[in-house]
Amino acid sequence: MKLTTVTNVSLDGVTQGHRRIDAGTRRETGARDEEGSGGFQRFGWAPPLLDDEASTFISQTFQRADAFLFGRRTYEIFAGSWGAGMDPGNPVGEALNSRPKYVASTSLTNPRWANTTVLFGDVAAAIGELRAEPGGELQVWGSGTLIRWLLHHRLVDEIVLLIYPVVVGQGTRLFPATGPDTGLELVDLRSTPHGLTIQTYRTTGRPQYETGTA
Repeated sequence: MKLTTVTNVSLDGVTQGHRRIDAGTRRETGARDEEGSGGFQRFGWAPPLLDDEASTFISQTFQRADAFLFGRRTYEIFAGSWGAGMDPGNPVGEALNSRPKYVASTSLTNPRWANTTVLFGDVAAAIGELRAEPGGELQVWGSGTLIRWLLHHRLVDEIVLLIYPVVVGQGTRLFPATGPDTGLELVDLRSTPHGLTIQTYRTTGRPQYETGTA
């Protein structure tokens, strides 16, 4: 399966708090506070800019997934909403409830959402085995800490960015100030009436750098 990350991100790279539902959710015990509130106040910056075209894209993307991979916080948010029967009959909920879900967590031991498998121990090897299985896409939604870890271990095949026309001005960014370098190939680009740009990239290993003489 191709491992695809799908991320809502502001123009200044913020992923934190794009929905109001993120406020007040419990972070994993012992986890770094970068995905907790950390004094962040600007929750819910994405929905006012979400138009029908972007919503259709999101729905269609969920439906083409063969399986989902989450970090613990995102898993708990989704389990508490879609897993609890939010908006029955919604195609997003149908995809999430009917397809396998994998969670990278060291503390989740008794997941209550059906079709959930917890990955622990050698998580990189377990994800490598999933990528080697036949099928279409293993999708990662949200889960910023997990995405950064996956990029560090070069386990990402495709990156989808829904970039919203807003500068949030605070909060956790998708890409850290210092991290791994990754080459990308643009495979799809579209825009929506409310000014979102949806960019899909294929990872190509480490990027090329200009060489020259001093």
